[in-house]
Amino acid sequence: MSKTIAIIKLVCLVFALTVINTSCSTKKDVLYFQNAKNAETIVDTNTFNARLKTGDILNIYISTPDLTVTEPYNLIESTGTSGGRLVDYLIDFEGNIDYPVLGKVKLEGLTIGEAKELFKKKFAEGKLLKDPVVIIRINNYRVSIFGQVNRPGVYPVTGERMSILEALSAAGDLAITGKRDNVLVIRDFDGAKTYTRIDLTSKEVFNSPVYYLTQNDVVYVEPNSFGVSRASGDARIGVLASILGLTATIILLFSI
Repeated sequence: MSKTIAIIKLVCLVFALTVINTSCSTKKDVLYFQNAKNAETIVDTNTFNARLKTGDILNIYISTPDLTVTEPYNLIESTGTSGGRLVDYLIDFEGNIDYPVLGKVKLEGLTIGEAKELFKKKFAEGKLLKDPVVIIRINNYRVSIFGQVNRPGVYPVTGERMSILEALSAAGDLAITGKRDNVLVIRDFDGAKTYTRIDLTSKEVFNSPVYYLTQNDVVYVEPNSFGVSRASGDARIGVLASILGLTATIILLFSI
């Protein structure tokens, strides 16, 4: 009987060690901005502004004191009994939108501010409107976040830009299993995909070219060593549980 008890203790010890090994994580794995010093001032030198891309869907509203003169530019699309909404404009593969009165307007590559100034210039050159207010919004400005975050999904951006920290906050922050020093940002740039990694554990994150996200960026958080070991550990625990159950059954059979 003492031999039986020793076997049971050994199996239980292996089982416990496996559980402990797959549930450990260190401070270094989860802390952000680890090299930021107390009372340190970091000047934001990132002058990023989102630039318009092929495939962007724009909402453009023109306003002047005399609203009647802007009617040709603020086309309304019927939405049924609820009234109407401003017509959206798609930037085509040549980088243009087809705008009322003005015709083709090249917007690809411009910031929102530059696009506003371009419209004002065209209105002035054609003596069409005096001192108009131009409002432009990107309707399809959204980012996708997946991997080791608490709420993966597609998130709309209501302002003119969103930082990666704001995006991850919207996704419920990284899970404990997320790798913070190697977050991947996938971006469309001039018809090609770019892949840039960012280290959230360093204060240098604020100067990263992908700190501010552009429309349709994809953010992927890969599992850290804890996440990988936990995934493999779950399988090991299942195997050990089976072994433990089998061992107990054999012992019981031999003790009858």
